Amino acid sequence: MESGTALVIENDPTADIRRLGEWLTAAGLQLSVVRPHAGEPLPSSLEGFAALVVMGGEQSAYDAEVEWFPRLESLLRKAVRYRVPTLGVCLGGQLLAQALGGQVSASEHGLEIGAKLVAKRDIAAQDPLFGPIPFAPDVIQYHSDEITILPAGAVLLAASTHYPHQAFRVGDRAWGLQFHIETDTEMFASWVDGLDEADELVEAVQERQEDVREVWQPFASRFADLALGRTLEGTRPSLPLIAR
Repeated sequence: MESGTALVIENDPTADIRRLGEWLTAAGLQLSVVRPHAGEPLPSSLEGFAALVVMGGEQSAYDAEVEWFPRLESLLRKAVRYRVPTLGVCLGGQLLAQALGGQVSASEHGLEIGAKLVAKRDIAAQDPLFGPIPFAPDVIQYHSDEITILPAGAVLLAASTHYPHQAFRVGDRAWGLQFHIETDTEMFASWVDGLDEADELVEAVQERQEDVREVWQPFASRFADLALGRTLEGTRPSLPLIAR
């Protein structure tokens, strides 16, 4: 495995890496996609990989019937322990939190869906990935579960009114996002097909695609820089690790 390769875990065929994958490869990372939902085995270690990216899906992080989740959580713990740059998106972020002692449950506020804004917290200005992000970036939402308790030592980076744990960091190289940054209009349309408000939701997501790209493609590039050992301009060189 080449040192510039990110391991991508696709938990659901409807939630592939899509635009995020394009941004990461444009920034110099190669992608090795593993699809456990199709029976492909997860590696036992991250040796030879420059980064780990865990995508979303329709499953719940706490669903005991998803047979590969325990192995995936073990891989996420190894990533944090060995400081492998890691990014979890939606379900992937929930699994990252749960793997490190946080809690995930069905949200009492129900489904959060469509083009939304999240609010960056002040401490995020010190974060190497979130530092340059504007105060209220555009994101795409589609989830009914939420992280109710963050892992011990995690840093909350972004929040919203009813779903307070929108983005966080554990250690100095692992990030979890509750929202989607990879989703194009076609993918989102497939998620909401059959809903009464589908046309309105899809139109709003289409209108925000460029706004999402302007914020999150540079974010993806900074993640790739970190994975490839390149200097992150305008950010602090290191951040404190979580207690172990």
